[in-house]
Amino acid sequence: MSEQDSTPEAVTETVPAEGGVEETPKETVQATPPAVPVASDHPDRWGRVDADGTVYVKTEDGERAVGSWQAGEPVEGLAHFARRFDDLRTEVELLVTRLASGAGDPKHALTSAKHVKEQLAEAAVVGDLKALAARVEHVLERAEAGMEKAKEAKEAARAQSVARKQALVDEAESIANESTQWKVAGDRLRQILDEWKTIRGVDRKTDEQLWRRFSKARDAFNRRRGSHFADLDRQRSVAKASKQALVEEAEKLIDSDDWGPTAGRYKELMVEWKAAGRAPKEADDALWQRFRAAQDAFFQKRSEAFSERDAEFSANAKLKEELLAEAETIDPSADLEAARQHLYKIQERWDAIGKVPRERIRELEGKLRTIEERVRGAVDAQWRRSDPEAEARVAQFRERVEQFEAQAAKARAAGDKRRTEQAEAQAAQWREWLAAAEQALATR
Repeated sequence: MSEQDSTPEAVTETVPAEGGVEETPKETVQATPPAVPVASDHPDRWGRVDADGTVYVKTEDGERAVGSWQAGEPVEGLAHFARRFDDLRTEVELLVTRLASGAGDPKHALTSAKHVKEQLAEAAVVGDLKALAARVEHVLERAEAGMEKAKEAKEAARAQSVARKQALVDEAESIANESTQWKVAGDRLRQILDEWKTIRGVDRKTDEQLWRRFSKARDAFNRRRGSHFADLDRQRSVAKASKQALVEEAEKLIDSDDWGPTAGRYKELMVEWKAAGRAPKEADDALWQRFRAAQDAFFQKRSEAFSERDAEFSANAKLKEELLAEAETIDPSADLEAARQHLYKIQERWDAIGKVPRERIRELEGKLRTIEERVRGAVDAQWRRSDPEAEARVAQFRERVEQFEAQAAKARAAGDKRRTEQAEAQAAQWREWLAAAEQALATR
């Protein structure tokens, strides 16, 4: 390696003069010195061994004795001290490489470089001490710069960690004061705690202050949540008691055959059930099953009763259709008295049959009324033709009215509703005929 190899490379920069006119470039030293030459390649360039075996190294201030070699040839001695220099050189170059790659610890590199620098003044080595000293200075500068950078990075990381924990605390306090999504909020606070444990680099004082705020927020949330669920438990206990009473009433109504009012009461119970609120889930489900079972039992019973009633009413309608067919055969023109008597018996049988489906009432009653009007018209016509008998007929009709009114009163006193209504209907029929007879008598 030539002398030129150990000289730092130069770079130039242009320095503008006053007024903006450029001056001649000046030379400046590059920030990174070139690598130190390997001494063992040409140890004689950096030192010598005199006749008595003393080994010297060349420095800027002249030669300096570094040791004595008596074990062999002078060249071997020079090579020995050159290898010791190369060991120092290797140590320094390793520090340079580690700092350049970012893998080295700047603090450790600074300590090692200082140690090498302290050795150089009295080091028993042969080599380019000036270049190695420059290299060491470079390591010191890089290490100090690295330590400063690490300090800044540490401060930035600390600030970032503080900011993150501050954000987590703010979020926790917001949850503690505002959130009513209890499960979601509780899960989030646990996530915040897990993240909190992973954040490093915050100074102890700041960390303790932030932790106190976070812990306080978490405790406040837990108290508020506990209070909420305690209130909810009280409300559910009240709801359970209310629903228990509703179930008991619903079960008592199962055997009622007062269909309309009972069905209406079940609807009211359903409204009250919804207004009662939620009981504890297990109890609420069990009470609901009992409530629905009671409802279903009642409405099933009512449905069966209505089915029986509808079947009875349909049978009644068929019987009344048969009576109408029989009534259609009445011929007042052949024998008016026999026609009246036949119609009277049909009316009695009609009333005895009972009710028919609602949608058939008007139809069937209308057909019977048509037959009754036909017989009544024949009676009116006879009255007009038989004036001598009019007074007797009036007396006869009056007697029949009184007879049926007496029957109605007797049935009413006995509590026989059906016979009461039947007698009253017959009395009304004969009263109409009496009125017609009296009118005919009055206008003859």
